[in-house]
Amino acid sequence: MISGALLVDKPSGPTSHDIVARVRRALGVSRIGHTGTLDPLATGLLVLLVGNVTRLAQFLAGDLKEYLADVRLGIATETYDAEGLDLSHRSPGGELPALETIAAALDRFRGTFDQVPPHFSAKKVAGRRAYEAARDRKPVDLRPVTVTVHDLELVSRTDDVVRLRVLCSAGFYVRSLAHDLGVALGCGAHLAGLRRTKAGVFSVEQATALATIEHEGAEVAARLLPSETLLAHLPGLRLSEDGARRAAHGNLIGPAHLTEVSGTADGAERLRLLDPGGRLVAVAERQGDGSLHPVVVLV
Repeated sequence: MISGALLVDKPSGPTSHDIVARVRRALGVSRIGHTGTLDPLATGLLVLLVGNVTRLAQFLAGDLKEYLADVRLGIATETYDAEGLDLSHRSPGGELPALETIAAALDRFRGTFDQVPPHFSAKKVAGRRAYEAARDRKPVDLRPVTVTVHDLELVSRTDDVVRLRVLCSAGFYVRSLAHDLGVALGCGAHLAGLRRTKAGVFSVEQATALATIEHEGAEVAARLLPSETLLAHLPGLRLSEDGARRAAHGNLIGPAHLTEVSGTADGAERLRLLDPGGRLVAVAERQGDGSLHPVVVLV
Protein backbone atom coordinates (compact mmCIF):
# COMPACT_ATOMS: atom_id res chain seq x y z
CA MET A 1 0.00 0.00 0.00
CA ILE A 2 1.34 3.43 -0.97
CA SER A 3 1.80 5.51 2.15
CA GLY A 4 3.85 8.53 3.22
CA ALA A 5 4.14 12.30 2.90
CA LEU A 6 4.59 14.15 -0.36
CA LEU A 7 5.99 17.67 -0.30
CA VAL A 8 4.54 19.71 -3.16
CA ASP A 9 5.72 23.12 -4.38
CA LYS A 10 2.29 24.57 -5.17
CA PRO A 11 2.02 26.96 -8.13
CA SER A 12 -0.18 30.03 -8.09
CA GLY A 13 -3.69 29.46 -9.41
CA PRO A 14 -5.10 26.12 -8.31
CA THR A 15 -6.70 25.64 -4.91
CA SER A 16 -5.26 23.21 -2.39
CA HIS A 17 -8.21 20.94 -3.20
CA ASP A 18 -7.22 21.06 -6.88
CA ILE A 19 -3.67 20.01 -5.97
CA VAL A 20 -4.95 17.04 -3.97
CA ALA A 21 -7.15 15.94 -6.89
CA ARG A 22 -4.29 16.17 -9.39
CA VAL A 23 -1.90 14.23 -7.15
CA ARG A 24 -4.59 11.58 -6.66
CA ARG A 25 -4.73 11.11 -10.43
CA ALA A 26 -0.94 11.03 -10.74
CA LEU A 27 -0.44 8.45 -7.98
CA GLY A 28 -3.62 6.48 -8.57
CA VAL A 29 -4.39 6.75 -4.85
CA SER A 30 -7.69 8.05 -3.51
CA ARG A 31 -6.75 8.56 0.12
CA ILE A 32 -4.82 11.85 0.24
CA GLY A 33 -5.11 14.75 2.67
CA HIS A 34 -3.09 17.82 3.63
CA THR A 35 -1.82 19.53 6.78
CA GLY A 36 -2.95 23.08 5.95
CA THR A 37 -4.33 24.81 2.87
CA LEU A 38 -2.88 27.62 0.79
CA ASP A 39 -4.96 30.29 -0.94
CA PRO A 40 -5.18 29.88 -4.75
CA LEU A 41 -2.85 32.83 -5.41
CA ALA A 42 -0.25 31.57 -2.92
CA THR A 43 2.69 29.34 -3.84
CA GLY A 44 5.07 27.13 -1.93
CA LEU A 45 5.09 24.18 0.42
CA LEU A 46 1.98 22.02 0.65
CA VAL A 47 2.40 18.87 2.75
CA LEU A 48 0.22 16.04 1.45
CA LEU A 49 -0.41 12.84 3.41
CA VAL A 50 -0.94 9.70 1.36
CA GLY A 51 -2.53 6.43 2.46
CA ASN A 52 -2.79 5.51 6.11
CA VAL A 53 -0.58 8.41 7.28
CA THR A 54 -3.58 10.69 6.68
CA ARG A 55 -4.42 9.61 10.25
CA LEU A 56 -1.48 11.73 11.41
CA ALA A 57 -2.92 14.99 10.08
CA GLN A 58 -4.27 15.91 13.52
CA PHE A 59 -0.71 15.98 14.89
CA LEU A 60 0.71 18.04 12.01
CA ALA A 61 -1.97 20.64 11.32
CA GLY A 62 -0.75 22.74 14.25
CA ASP A 63 2.85 22.95 13.02
CA LEU A 64 4.46 26.38 12.73
CA LYS A 65 4.43 27.85 9.22
CA GLU A 66 6.89 30.26 7.62
CA TYR A 67 6.00 32.59 4.75
CA LEU A 68 7.50 35.23 2.51
CA ALA A 69 4.79 37.85 2.06
CA ASP A 70 4.77 40.76 -0.40
CA VAL A 71 2.57 43.55 0.94
CA ARG A 72 1.60 46.39 -1.42
CA LEU A 73 1.08 49.68 0.39
CA GLY A 74 -1.43 52.36 -0.62
CA ILE A 75 -4.23 50.08 -1.82
CA ALA A 76 -6.73 48.20 0.35
CA THR A 77 -8.96 45.49 -1.13
CA GLU A 78 -12.07 43.72 0.13
CA THR A 79 -10.40 40.32 -0.10
CA TYR A 80 -7.22 41.64 1.55
CA ASP A 81 -5.22 40.32 -1.44
CA ALA A 82 -4.62 41.07 -5.12
CA GLU A 83 -7.63 38.99 -6.16
CA GLY A 84 -9.90 41.81 -5.00
CA LEU A 85 -7.97 44.52 -6.79
CA ASP A 86 -10.92 45.42 -9.00
CA LEU A 87 -12.81 46.32 -5.82
CA SER A 88 -9.95 48.40 -4.46
CA HIS A 89 -9.57 52.03 -3.66
CA ARG A 90 -6.40 53.99 -3.26
CA SER A 91 -6.29 55.48 0.19
CA PRO A 92 -5.78 59.25 0.37
CA GLY A 93 -2.77 60.61 2.12
CA GLY A 94 -0.07 61.28 -0.46
CA GLU A 95 3.35 59.79 0.21
CA LEU A 96 3.72 56.29 1.55
CA PRO A 97 5.28 55.76 4.99
CA ALA A 98 9.04 55.62 5.42
CA LEU A 99 10.82 52.32 6.02
CA GLU A 100 11.44 53.23 9.67
CA THR A 101 7.72 53.87 10.18
CA ILE A 102 6.83 50.51 8.67
CA ALA A 103 9.40 48.72 10.83
CA ALA A 104 8.00 50.35 13.96
CA ALA A 105 4.41 49.44 13.02
CA LEU A 106 5.37 45.76 12.74
CA ASP A 107 6.06 45.62 16.48
CA ARG A 108 2.35 45.34 17.24
CA PHE A 109 2.12 42.16 15.13
CA ARG A 110 4.75 40.17 17.06
CA GLY A 111 3.93 37.79 19.88
CA THR A 112 0.46 36.55 20.81
CA PHE A 113 -2.58 38.66 19.96
CA ASP A 114 -6.15 38.46 18.64
CA GLN A 115 -6.59 38.55 14.87
CA VAL A 116 -9.83 38.93 12.91
CA PRO A 117 -9.90 36.59 9.87
CA PRO A 118 -10.67 38.10 6.45
CA HIS A 119 -14.34 38.37 5.49
CA PHE A 120 -13.43 36.48 2.32
CA SER A 121 -12.29 33.33 4.13
CA ALA A 122 -13.53 29.80 4.72
CA LYS A 123 -14.35 30.50 8.37
CA LYS A 124 -17.91 29.49 9.23
CA VAL A 125 -20.39 31.96 10.68
CA ALA A 126 -23.80 30.54 11.64
CA GLY A 127 -23.07 27.45 9.56
CA ARG A 128 -22.13 29.40 6.43
CA ARG A 129 -18.72 30.14 4.94
CA ALA A 130 -17.74 33.75 5.53
CA TYR A 131 -16.83 34.32 1.87
CA GLU A 132 -20.33 33.26 0.78
CA ALA A 133 -21.95 35.97 2.90
CA ALA A 134 -19.30 38.49 1.85
CA ARG A 135 -19.99 37.82 -1.83
CA ASP A 136 -23.70 38.35 -1.19
CA ARG A 137 -22.87 41.69 0.46
CA LYS A 138 -24.26 40.49 3.79
CA PRO A 139 -22.71 41.38 7.16
CA VAL A 140 -20.04 38.96 8.36
CA ASP A 141 -19.49 38.84 12.12
CA LEU A 142 -16.16 37.10 12.49
CA ARG A 143 -14.78 36.64 15.98
CA PRO A 144 -11.11 37.33 16.68
CA VAL A 145 -8.83 34.31 16.96
CA THR A 146 -5.79 34.18 19.22
CA VAL A 147 -2.66 33.71 17.09
CA THR A 148 1.08 33.88 17.66
CA VAL A 149 3.78 35.39 15.46
CA HIS A 150 7.10 33.94 16.57
CA ASP A 151 9.20 35.99 14.16
CA LEU A 152 8.40 38.87 11.82
CA GLU A 153 11.17 40.36 9.70
CA LEU A 154 11.09 43.22 7.21
CA VAL A 155 13.21 41.71 4.43
CA SER A 156 13.14 44.44 1.79
CA ARG A 157 11.21 47.26 0.17
CA THR A 158 10.81 47.97 -3.55
CA ASP A 159 8.73 51.06 -4.32
CA ASP A 160 5.30 50.40 -2.75
CA VAL A 161 5.92 46.71 -1.92
CA VAL A 162 7.47 45.47 1.31
CA ARG A 163 8.56 41.86 1.71
CA LEU A 164 8.04 40.26 5.11
CA ARG A 165 9.21 36.94 6.51
CA VAL A 166 6.59 35.57 8.91
CA LEU A 167 6.92 32.59 11.26
CA CYS A 168 3.51 32.00 12.77
CA SER A 169 1.12 29.60 14.43
CA ALA A 170 -1.49 27.58 12.61
CA GLY A 171 -4.64 29.56 11.87
CA PHE A 172 -2.78 32.81 11.23
CA TYR A 173 -3.96 34.80 8.19
CA VAL A 174 -1.15 36.61 6.40
CA ARG A 175 -3.84 38.43 4.41
CA SER A 176 -5.16 39.92 7.65
CA LEU A 177 -1.63 40.92 8.61
CA ALA A 178 -1.25 42.82 5.32
CA HIS A 179 -4.61 44.54 5.72
CA ASP A 180 -4.09 45.38 9.40
CA LEU A 181 -0.62 46.75 8.69
CA GLY A 182 -2.18 49.09 6.11
CA VAL A 183 -4.69 50.24 8.71
CA ALA A 184 -1.93 50.80 11.28
CA LEU A 185 0.05 52.85 8.77
CA GLY A 186 -3.00 54.79 7.62
CA CYS A 187 -2.30 54.15 3.94
CA GLY A 188 -4.12 50.88 3.25
CA ALA A 189 -2.41 47.69 2.08
CA HIS A 190 -3.10 44.26 0.64
CA LEU A 191 -1.25 40.99 0.14
CA ALA A 192 0.29 41.06 -3.33
CA GLY A 193 2.10 37.72 -3.13
CA LEU A 194 2.63 34.85 -0.69
CA ARG A 195 4.99 31.89 -0.62
CA ARG A 196 5.05 29.28 2.14
CA THR A 197 8.66 28.33 2.78
CA LYS A 198 8.35 26.01 5.79
CA ALA A 199 5.79 23.84 7.56
CA GLY A 200 6.98 22.15 10.72
CA VAL A 201 10.31 20.42 10.02
CA PHE A 202 9.88 20.59 6.24
CA SER A 203 11.02 23.31 3.84
CA VAL A 204 10.04 24.21 0.29
CA GLU A 205 13.54 23.25 -0.91
CA GLN A 206 12.54 19.62 -0.27
CA ALA A 207 9.34 19.93 -2.30
CA THR A 208 8.63 18.75 -5.84
CA ALA A 209 6.97 20.92 -8.48
CA LEU A 210 3.42 19.91 -9.38
CA ALA A 211 4.37 19.63 -13.06
CA THR A 212 7.09 17.11 -12.17
CA ILE A 213 4.66 15.08 -10.08
CA GLU A 214 2.14 14.90 -12.92
CA HIS A 215 4.89 14.01 -15.40
CA GLU A 216 6.23 11.17 -13.22
CA GLY A 217 2.80 9.76 -12.45
CA ALA A 218 2.85 6.63 -10.29
CA GLU A 219 6.65 6.79 -10.13
CA VAL A 220 6.36 9.79 -7.81
CA ALA A 221 5.65 7.25 -5.05
CA ALA A 222 9.43 6.97 -4.74
CA ARG A 223 9.44 10.56 -3.43
CA LEU A 224 7.15 9.80 -0.48
CA LEU A 225 8.65 10.38 2.94
CA PRO A 226 8.06 7.49 5.37
CA SER A 227 5.79 7.98 8.36
CA GLU A 228 8.80 7.80 10.70
CA THR A 229 9.95 11.25 9.47
CA LEU A 230 6.65 13.02 10.17
CA LEU A 231 6.59 13.14 13.95
CA ALA A 232 10.28 13.47 14.74
CA HIS A 233 9.44 16.04 17.43
CA LEU A 234 7.78 13.31 19.50
CA PRO A 235 9.89 10.94 21.62
CA GLY A 236 10.03 7.39 20.31
CA LEU A 237 9.74 4.08 22.13
CA ARG A 238 10.96 0.83 20.56
CA LEU A 239 8.59 -2.07 21.17
CA SER A 240 9.20 -5.76 21.52
CA GLU A 241 7.49 -8.09 19.04
CA ASP A 242 4.73 -8.66 21.57
CA GLY A 243 4.48 -4.93 22.24
CA ALA A 244 4.17 -4.19 18.53
CA ARG A 245 1.32 -6.70 18.24
CA ARG A 246 -0.44 -5.14 21.22
CA ALA A 247 -0.04 -1.63 19.84
CA ALA A 248 -1.38 -2.72 16.44
CA HIS A 249 -4.56 -3.82 18.21
CA GLY A 250 -4.83 -0.66 20.28
CA ASN A 251 -3.96 -2.39 23.57
CA LEU A 252 -2.23 -0.64 26.46
CA ILE A 253 1.57 -0.70 26.47
CA GLY A 254 3.62 -1.04 29.66
CA PRO A 255 7.35 -1.21 30.50
CA ALA A 256 7.45 -4.94 29.78
CA HIS A 257 6.60 -4.28 26.13
CA LEU A 258 9.51 -1.87 25.51
CA THR A 259 13.06 -2.64 24.37
CA GLU A 260 14.48 0.84 23.75
CA VAL A 261 13.68 4.49 24.41
CA SER A 262 14.79 7.21 21.98
CA GLY A 263 14.45 10.92 22.65
CA THR A 264 13.30 12.42 25.92
CA ALA A 265 10.39 10.16 26.77
CA ASP A 266 10.18 10.80 30.51
CA GLY A 267 7.07 12.83 31.24
CA ALA A 268 6.06 13.16 27.58
CA GLU A 269 2.29 12.97 27.17
CA ARG A 270 2.38 11.83 23.52
CA LEU A 271 4.90 9.42 22.01
CA ARG A 272 5.70 7.42 18.89
CA LEU A 273 5.59 3.63 19.19
CA LEU A 274 8.07 1.87 16.89
CA ASP A 275 8.27 -1.82 16.03
CA PRO A 276 11.60 -3.71 16.41
CA GLY A 277 12.57 -2.61 12.89
CA GLY A 278 11.98 1.08 13.62
CA ARG A 279 8.70 1.38 11.71
CA LEU A 280 6.05 3.66 13.19
CA VAL A 281 3.23 1.50 14.54
CA ALA A 282 1.16 4.00 16.49
CA VAL A 283 0.99 7.29 18.32
CA ALA A 284 0.22 6.83 22.00
CA GLU A 285 -0.85 9.00 24.90
CA ARG A 286 0.40 8.45 28.43
CA GLN A 287 -2.22 7.42 30.97
CA GLY A 288 -2.37 8.39 34.63
CA ASP A 289 -0.78 5.11 35.71
CA GLY A 290 2.11 5.54 33.25
CA SER A 291 0.85 3.05 30.67
CA LEU A 292 0.58 4.09 27.02
CA HIS A 293 -2.67 4.06 25.06
CA PRO A 294 -2.36 3.92 21.26
CA VAL A 295 -4.69 6.64 19.95
CA VAL A 296 -3.75 6.36 16.27
CA VAL A 297 -2.66 3.02 14.81
CA LEU A 298 -0.97 2.86 11.38
CA VAL A 299 -0.82 -0.91 10.80
